[in-house]
Amino acid sequence: MGLSTQEWQQKGNYFVHLGRRIFYMDEGQGPTLICLHGFPTASWDWEPIWQELTSHFRVVALDFLGFGFSDKPRSHTYSLLEQADIVESLAKHLSISVCHVLSHDYGDSVAQELMARHQDKGEHAVLQLLSVCMLNGGIIPATHRPQPIQTLLIGPFGPLLVRLLSKKRMMKALAKVFGPETQPSQTVQDEFWHLISQQNGHLLSHRILVYLHDRRDNAERWVGALQKNQLPYCFINGPEDPISGRHMAEKLKELAPQSQVVYLDNIGHYPQTEDPQGTWQAYWSFVSPLLSPA
Repeated sequence: MGLSTQEWQQKGNYFVHLGRRIFYMDEGQGPTLICLHGFPTASWDWEPIWQELTSHFRVVALDFLGFGFSDKPRSHTYSLLEQADIVESLAKHLSISVCHVLSHDYGDSVAQELMARHQDKGEHAVLQLLSVCMLNGGIIPATHRPQPIQTLLIGPFGPLLVRLLSKKRMMKALAKVFGPETQPSQTVQDEFWHLISQQNGHLLSHRILVYLHDRRDNAERWVGALQKNQLPYCFINGPEDPISGRHMAEKLKELAPQSQVVYLDNIGHYPQTEDPQGTWQAYWSFVSPLLSPA
């Protein structure tokens, strides 16, 4: 294990978006890479491959609003579209206009919205994307298989059920999406919980999980972004993931045959945690041919 979540926070910075403090990391030199994390964790998810990433890129990784060390307003209406706005706002704050994107899970949907904006606005888009690489996530909503606890939390009893969430329950649910041979260590579970429970963030789960509705409502636009994109694009997939594993990758190849898919054998929903080296090698094989020679 490299940096702890506490050390990660100490190395990071904050900027303000519409009155909310957003945590981010900004390290390394070279082409800019923006990393977008998944639910329910935070930018620390990229720590297992951070050294490799920052050896080749200027890497910017934020905690979305409601996650990790960013603000977690209690009565806020959370939205994937707003999270895309926050990414653009951070890019402006850091004077970034051109970048590669690496995303996971929840962050995949944000990346799809950024892809759609890139396509819609062309050279007038806030972010000009050079490439997009996604790890396991619900990129095709009709093929996504949410966990039962997620379905319950966005139901009518969500505000009551969320009060029953505990470290033990959440870690048990997370363990189910890891590969059987790559279960999260106790240290990883402790660090995940530290991120999730900041400012009692676990009690916001039912509010943030409305992203499942966002995906449904924007399915045509976001799946279309994968089908129509002219960007270099890759999907790195842990096939043992019950939520968005092999079945998701196969559906992507059916709907967007031009997509590049890389399987990491025996890996589940968190490739960068379960197999950091394999994830880095797969990403570097994809992106290195796209980088201009020094």
